[in-house]
Amino acid sequence: MAEATMTGVAAVNVRRRAHLAKTSEKVQTGGVTTEVQWSELQRDPKSVAALADQGDVRVRRRDGVPLLLVREDTAVSAADGAVSAARALRNALAHLPGEAAADVLVEEFPWADLLPVADRVQFVADFIRAVGASAELGRWSVLAQVLVEWRATAAVYADPVLVGELSGPLEDDLGPVPAPNGS
Repeated sequence: MAEATMTGVAAVNVRRRAHLAKTSEKVQTGGVTTEVQWSELQRDPKSVAALADQGDVRVRRRDGVPLLLVREDTAVSAADGAVSAARALRNALAHLPGEAAADVLVEEFPWADLLPVADRVQFVADFIRAVGASAELGRWSVLAQVLVEWRATAAVYADPVLVGELSGPLEDDLGPVPAPNGS
């Protein structure tokens, strides 16, 4: 009986997909994302909602970045998992000696090996804080910005001439510094 029900559900899903314009499916982390056009969502929202019950739906728009339609319970579970993982990572890294934590992060971010030891330790501290803040806020752009900034710092250290220029004293008076508001 269960097989007949599953077959019936599968047939309904195939019919729903056929009812919509042909869509492409792409493998994403953890499942399949079905793509539909904005016009399909407007024309047949119930069928698109049924697709969202099966997995994420990417809604393509001509005039903007695609939208991702995700069930709320899925998004809440992902956020809860991210917070738990971030807390565990933060605690694990915080309990390691500075150099050991740096060694762990260098495996993931090889450019961090270009940083001087003191900066590597500071990178670990900034990374730990950013992971925690990102997970708690649900805004991973916080961590992304920390990584961009530290990667740029490592790029400077990769160029000895640039390090020398930026580390030396200023010999010329470059004039007054303008006010931040431009006046």
